[in-house]
Amino acid sequence: MYKGLEGIYVTETRLSYIDGLHSKLYYVGYPIEALAKNSTYEEVAFLLYFLRLPRKDELDLFKALMAEARELPEDVLNVVKKMASLKAHPMDIVRTAVSYLAAYDPEVGVNTPESNLRKSLRILSKAPSIIAAMYRFSRNLDYIPPRKDLSHVENFLYMLHGKRPTEFETKVMDVIFILHAEHGMNASAFASLVTISTLSDIYSAVVSGIATLKGPLHGGAAEAAYHQFKEIGSPDKVEEWVQKALASKRRVMGMGHRVYKSYDPRAKFMRELDGEIAKIYGGEPKLLYEIAIKLEEVALKEFAEKGRMDIQPNIDYYTPIAYTALGIPPEYFTTIFTASRIVGWTAKAMEYLKDPRLIRPLDLYVGELDKEYVPIDKRG
Repeated sequence: MYKGLEGIYVTETRLSYIDGLHSKLYYVGYPIEALAKNSTYEEVAFLLYFLRLPRKDELDLFKALMAEARELPEDVLNVVKKMASLKAHPMDIVRTAVSYLAAYDPEVGVNTPESNLRKSLRILSKAPSIIAAMYRFSRNLDYIPPRKDLSHVENFLYMLHGKRPTEFETKVMDVIFILHAEHGMNASAFASLVTISTLSDIYSAVVSGIATLKGPLHGGAAEAAYHQFKEIGSPDKVEEWVQKALASKRRVMGMGHRVYKSYDPRAKFMRELDGEIAKIYGGEPKLLYEIAIKLEEVALKEFAEKGRMDIQPNIDYYTPIAYTALGIPPEYFTTIFTASRIVGWTAKAMEYLKDPRLIRPLDLYVGELDKEYVPIDKRG
């Protein structure tokens, strides 16, 4: 029996490869560092959908199709507004809105490769609009319609804050989206794959992924890391905090990973980017960065002394600094993870549908057999 299905391969893929021992991540064979440094989210989405980098004319068309699909139906906006007024969990709002979008898609029940690609693009394009609408409504601000002349992440930041982001802000968000786009057979990817293996629709597969990503053991670590840094308060309090945390067997949030046994390459890239952010922004991002750097130094030393060299920062450890610089509150961190990962879920679903088989593992029964039924009036 394999608890948590650890070490079990359930399908073949050409989308991503994780070398956990050597701190490597590849999308369709391209090192993640090269994509994060040089690419855009739209180009990475094209890469994951078509398994190759686009020509300029192909990328221009792809971006135009995404821009055209950003607007939300009025009824979906009303649902988002109502749920925001009820102070529903942001992930519940995103999950409900995506599910509701299916009712407006004339191709929802069409399960051809071409239709699934079109539907995937619609969901991918609309997800940031849902998050931006939720953010605005929860603060009693007016919804800002999307602009077709802006890039995917540029438009997202514009819809959030009502002003066009700087080139640097756009690059930071592009990097965040790229680093989160795809990551092998994680819990949410597996959940969405189980759904699509039943030949359900692509919306249902995405909703399954969202519901799974909401769990704190999967998608909530960045928010937890942010609150951890805030609790520590300053770099000079790190050592005392670490000693108390270890004494009480408390986890250092944002450290350790199920697959990586060395430094998460995404965290390494974000660490360097956060250094730039700290210099440019100062203030809270700089303070969070200084705490994070000191905490990493102290915690890794303690882990090494205990023989746990495998506990290293993961991507959730360093993204809170970038999110804070971009004016995004911690309760929205996982929703951005969601918007980024939709391309991975849908690409994986479409890849699986090329040779589908219903995912149906076994459970090992450990109870008794042939028990005698006792009438209710004779039970003790």
